[in-house]
Amino acid sequence: MDETMTAIRRARFADAPALAALGRATFAAAFGHLYRPADLEAFLAEVHDVERIGRELADPTIAVWLAEAGGEAVGYAVAGPCDLPHREVTPGCGELKRIYVAQRVQGGGLGARLMGEALTWLERHGPRRLWIGVWSGNEGARRLYERLGFEKVGEYHFQVGAARDREFILRRG
Repeated sequence: MDETMTAIRRARFADAPALAALGRATFAAAFGHLYRPADLEAFLAEVHDVERIGRELADPTIAVWLAEAGGEAVGYAVAGPCDLPHREVTPGCGELKRIYVAQRVQGGGLGARLMGEALTWLERHGPRRLWIGVWSGNEGARRLYERLGFEKVGEYHFQVGAARDREFILRRG
């Protein structure tokens, strides 16, 4: 798929089903091997629920971007107030909450383009401290975030059923 033909736009309420399906598919493809099937399915049903995504889309403190190629959803990013468990997080901090890119289009710059949209939105009123949580084993994402000026400042555990993933907390600013 030609990356230059991929359009990025702000997601609308009607996009919630496509965002939920893409979130489920990309999370399962990237991380599904880490979890028991029942734990994975329960997590996906909770986090990538159409109604939950609809609430995010209706929240004025959260922004969601959708990447489409040939009318098909191939990536998305979510940004908003930071809720990572770090003592330096304040109400004025922003967070890249999720970024998903379908495997078949990874490596062509779409993730960086989505990041650019999210970071621009997070800093639309001026620079501020930005945060990202990333799985410790996701080397590709960590390299991208480091190129964008983020550095590791902490760790926490991300629970999916019985599994406790080691997550890194990254900060810029």
